[in-house]
Amino acid sequence: MEIDFEDRYRKWHSCDPADLYHAPVKKFVPHDKIDIKRTLEEEASRSQWLVLWLDCDREGENIAFEVVEVCCAVNPGLVVWRARFSALIERDIHEAAQGLVRPNKLFADAVDARQEIDLRIGASFTRFQTMLLKDAFVVDLAGDDRNLVLSYGPCQFPTLGFIVERYWEIQAHEPEEFWVIKCSHTSEEGTATFNWMRGHIFDHTCAVIIYEMCVQEPTATVLNVRDHQRPKYPPYPLNTIELEKRASRYFRMSSEHTMKVAEDLYQAGFISYPRTETDSFSSRTDLHAIVQEQQGHPEWGTYAQKLLDPGAGLWRNPSNGGHDDKAHPPIHPTKFSAGESGWSQDHKRLYELVVRHFLACVSQPAIGAETTVEIGIAGEVFSASGRVIVEKNYLDVYRFESWGGSMIPKYLVGQQFTPTVLTLDCGVTRPPPLLSEADLLNCMDKAGIGTDATMHDHIKKLLDRFYATKDANTHFSPTNLGEALVMGYDDMGYELWKPNLRSMMECDMKAVSIGTKRKSEVLDTCLQQMKACFLDARVNKVKLLNAMAIFFNRSNRPGRDEQRNSGEIVRLCGACSESNMLLRRKPDGSFMVGCSGYPQCRNVVWLPGSISEAAVTPQVCNSCTPGPVFMIQFKFRRMEIPPNYDVNHLGCIGGCDEILRQLTEICGTGPRNLSSTPASTARGQRTTGNAQGASTRQAVCIYCRQTGHSSDVCPSQNLQPRNVQPHSRNSQNAASGEASVPCNSCGAPCSVRTANTENNRGRRFYSCRECGFFL
Repeated sequence: MEIDFEDRYRKWHSCDPADLYHAPVKKFVPHDKIDIKRTLEEEASRSQWLVLWLDCDREGENIAFEVVEVCCAVNPGLVVWRARFSALIERDIHEAAQGLVRPNKLFADAVDARQEIDLRIGASFTRFQTMLLKDAFVVDLAGDDRNLVLSYGPCQFPTLGFIVERYWEIQAHEPEEFWVIKCSHTSEEGTATFNWMRGHIFDHTCAVIIYEMCVQEPTATVLNVRDHQRPKYPPYPLNTIELEKRASRYFRMSSEHTMKVAEDLYQAGFISYPRTETDSFSSRTDLHAIVQEQQGHPEWGTYAQKLLDPGAGLWRNPSNGGHDDKAHPPIHPTKFSAGESGWSQDHKRLYELVVRHFLACVSQPAIGAETTVEIGIAGEVFSASGRVIVEKNYLDVYRFESWGGSMIPKYLVGQQFTPTVLTLDCGVTRPPPLLSEADLLNCMDKAGIGTDATMHDHIKKLLDRFYATKDANTHFSPTNLGEALVMGYDDMGYELWKPNLRSMMECDMKAVSIGTKRKSEVLDTCLQQMKACFLDARVNKVKLLNAMAIFFNRSNRPGRDEQRNSGEIVRLCGACSESNMLLRRKPDGSFMVGCSGYPQCRNVVWLPGSISEAAVTPQVCNSCTPGPVFMIQFKFRRMEIPPNYDVNHLGCIGGCDEILRQLTEICGTGPRNLSSTPASTARGQRTTGNAQGASTRQAVCIYCRQTGHSSDVCPSQNLQPRNVQPHSRNSQNAASGEASVPCNSCGAPCSVRTANTENNRGRRFYSCRECGFFL
């Protein structure tokens, strides 16, 4: 199944991206899986038992519950069991069938939580980034930059962060000169190279003084000689991350390709399940039986026979790496092969790595005889070491590792000699190297970014999205696009590109899988935190724009109206209670406050047409509920409002602002365009309908934009704000106290009435009972 938003939220411009943190989501069977669903329903309708043979990790458990949902919908009486297995071989299949268990709902919940979190975070930031940046800059990375998607992923971006951070370390590195004393001694037995115990020093004067002291008293005295045996232990049993790292290091295979080849070998029954965090074998595992299957191999068969020979003393129970996902054993060979006809070179190499790694795990460590010699020259201490391998043991089969070393001449404590070489050499500090794929996987593993089954996908996505590149030596560099995005978020002060947030999420997922936290609890906490980050990032979007401008030219083509979807937030919409009400500027220059859920929600607050500038402020109205309702700083055009109103006004659209209401009534809500209205018409012409229809034939008042009177006697001049005195030039009706407005058709005085309709209740208007005139 797939998880996605309901249809009304799936189009990019259907809602404010911030709404995606609480928009309804659904899990459904995609079109290309309908046949599988239909087959399951047909089989379930005539079955009694459902036995789930899905991959035995969290993702497999989640799919298992999808199967249960489909099957039980047509046959609620099904008895449901779960088979636990790690390899597609006869022994494991029989054991799984004889030890059926119930499926683990906690594992499935953990995956559901991760999928929903990733969907909401990824979709919101991806829409935000793409709509903000794609059309604003010339980002021609994939040929047609109009189809470019600037994606964000909660695992993808921290992975990019590791690459960018190492790149910045290299760029920021300033070479620094240092000095080191080199010392060596050659005799009939060979040459010993001694290392200065100070390492190196950066003070040239100090280095020269110490070196001159050594030159003046160059006799070296042996201070200490240590002979000891040192073991080199074989690697821990193989898990997914270690398989990817070693395949990258030994064969330069990408992590994505490694997992594809490993999956092929698993499906064919040659290795155990390749997605596992476990690096320790269970005491129930028959390790000898696995070794016995490899005795006939032409390359390592002899070594396998030696392992099984008790007299050889080569066998050793494997070390415990300390990780156990309780689902699968470490990766190991499950069937003998000397090379199948359909295998590629990578299939052969990866199978060989799995077999040799397993044989090394159950072998004795290599033993080396190591000698360390310390000498003193004028008070300075130098040391040299030499090693010879006494017993290779596991190194005989694990050809991927070596334990280099060389013998040094024999020295006795108190022995003195004059060094053959004693020089003061200069060096320069070097920056760290770019991250290799093995290094990157190691960083992700330590920080808890992704899972053993998904890490290679996150790396591949960085390459597919042109956020990073990988050279022939599997070293990663960020592209300009990748660096710009990380730089923008870094300038905001957020750690959206750092691993901390995702590490906490992964810990929460694990807590769900073991039952210490509920899925709903994790979803609420995580999404609330990330929505706050998103809203802050949007407020500071200029820093993202500035970072992009460093690397890319601005585009001359008109960009998407990002303000249309993510304008300045004024309040939560009171109509749909889901989306935000946003302050927007329409193409004609006028302002409005509308719901970001348009067209599904058409809630709107119209503002006076005389506004020249408007901006949402951090101030919150203390009267309007539910809050917060952010107040707007308005600036009006002086010539379009009555003279007794201020040009600047801090207003509220929540309903409490009397001044804003009056100016909306006086000035209307559209833009001013007096040039299109004729200057005069025939006063006596009869009309029906409202004053808007008459305005095409008669003069328009500059204050109220209505007809039927001149600007000098505009009745709107009496609609004053509180504490403002009425304008003296307006005549009053003796009976009602209201301004007298003549009908524009018959000339008779119009009466003042109060509207009683639902939308206009309480608003006053003028009307002529004889002619139907309305104002």
